[in-house]
Amino acid sequence: MPKIAAHHFALALIPLVAACAAPSAQSPGTVAPSRVVVPQQPQVAPQTGFRPARIMSMPGLEAVIGSDAGNLVRQFGTPRLDVWESDARKLQFAGNACVLDVFLYPAAQGRTETATWVEARRQTDGKDVDRAACVAALKR
Repeated sequence: MPKIAAHHFALALIPLVAACAAPSAQSPGTVAPSRVVVPQQPQVAPQTGFRPARIMSMPGLEAVIGSDAGNLVRQFGTPRLDVWESDARKLQFAGNACVLDVFLYPAAQGRTETATWVEARRQTDGKDVDRAACVAALKR
């Protein structure tokens, strides 16, 4: 087939294809049939049981790691934030020197949450600071 004839043939097919894709006209008062879409259920991994939290071990944090919320409040005062997420808890203590985030998780299933991880940053720009120095600066 010559190139021009093939080009005209392709152009001639466009209206036919468009007609197939266009919605059909309906008479007034009729309702178009709706399509039912059944959402798929997300795949859920089977429960494998309780998995203990990773516990930070760093010099200068001995008084914090392993402490419960009550002990932390006695050490640092009332937290600026107290956030729960499932069985995890974050207490945030702040002072002029730094902001200290203490993460508490249950050591065993059904047990009270204890501090397992600590993050520290400057109040002014959020840059990381020495965790132990922040703990020492915020202690009462």
